[in-house]
Amino acid sequence: MSKSSNFFGQPIYGQLIKSLDREKIVEISRKHGGEKYVKSFDGYTHLLTMLYAVIQRFDSLREIETSMTAEVRKLRHVGIETVPRRSTLSDANARRSEKFFEEVYRDLYAANKDILSSDSRRNGTEEWIKQLRIIDSTTITLFSNAIFKGVGRHPKTGKKKGGIKVHSVIHANEGVPCDVQFTSAATNDSFMLAPSHYSHNDIVALDRAYINYTKFEELTDRGVVYVTKMKKNLSYEILVDCMYQNPQGHMEYREQVVVFRKDGINHIARIITYVDIKKGKKPKLISLLTNDFDMQLQTIVAIYRRRWQIESLFKKIKQNFPLRYFYGESANAIKIQIWVTLIANLLLSVLQSTLQRRWSFSGLATIVRIVLMYYLNLEKFLNQPDADLKIMLVEAAESPPKDTENC
Repeated sequence: MSKSSNFFGQPIYGQLIKSLDREKIVEISRKHGGEKYVKSFDGYTHLLTMLYAVIQRFDSLREIETSMTAEVRKLRHVGIETVPRRSTLSDANARRSEKFFEEVYRDLYAANKDILSSDSRRNGTEEWIKQLRIIDSTTITLFSNAIFKGVGRHPKTGKKKGGIKVHSVIHANEGVPCDVQFTSAATNDSFMLAPSHYSHNDIVALDRAYINYTKFEELTDRGVVYVTKMKKNLSYEILVDCMYQNPQGHMEYREQVVVFRKDGINHIARIITYVDIKKGKKPKLISLLTNDFDMQLQTIVAIYRRRWQIESLFKKIKQNFPLRYFYGESANAIKIQIWVTLIANLLLSVLQSTLQRRWSFSGLATIVRIVLMYYLNLEKFLNQPDADLKIMLVEAAESPPKDTENC
């Protein structure tokens, strides 16, 4: 039987991290004070160890050390010379600044954003997608309320739960965070809406937690379009009110021009109400608020529906990477693990964009985790994972049957 057509001289893990420059990463670590008194466990080795653990979805330091001991010969091929002990990794997570991992993520994002934005499978055909940014946050529940101030209480014990809130901004045509900030779970989201970060003709989609008339007025002055969901308790004066019906005589859209008056601000905006119909659920009215008066009603609705893209991002990160268990109990260690998770998500998203075969993110993350230390050609294998099976079937069909009479 012929050999596999996918054999390669480097483990898949080595091919996945090929864009990481060791010298540059160590220099970034040195810049943030991470190389003082370090003998062998430098910033690059620390990053690769954490990345290996996150991709493999390990839950503990013991699991990381045991697995790396079993793979030590293969790990040398990707630049990890020695297996770090649990105490070494724990100390590094407490001591080496999370700012180092943040800068690595931002540098990696800047180097790959063009690859992500050029993937037509993600972008769609609408021109406004290139201008759209989406803001939201997700809360990661922690084991203690002492590290980050919690919000809400456990339904059974009544104790307040600790949590870290990850505030993110994504470009709709890229699908990965371009900006990330960490706060305690009790922090209000609105601080992330910074009008100075946006330019003329930008579009920003947000949840109703970000409603702030002062910031909305500043966005309007800058020529930035916002689209958000209405709160029920907002007070406003109606200037124009129109209703559009479908052929059956039922309301399809309602369009209102309103003015919000608060603290000396008179903010004129547009409210678009539409009937949201989901399979298996009762139709309900959704009201959107925007400062754009030119785009079609359907376009405003489509922009807000794109906001779900960031919810899908949070969901896939929590489903495919270990964010229930942490490799350290300090705030620094928790942030490091989240940054490394974002780096892993970015590397897999770039890989997903370059493949000809369509993979769901969860399917891709699963198969990469299974074959991470195999010596296979990464892109060839993922584009044609069943190529070897087809070769085996052809060979089996062409080979003569065995004579079993004298067996």
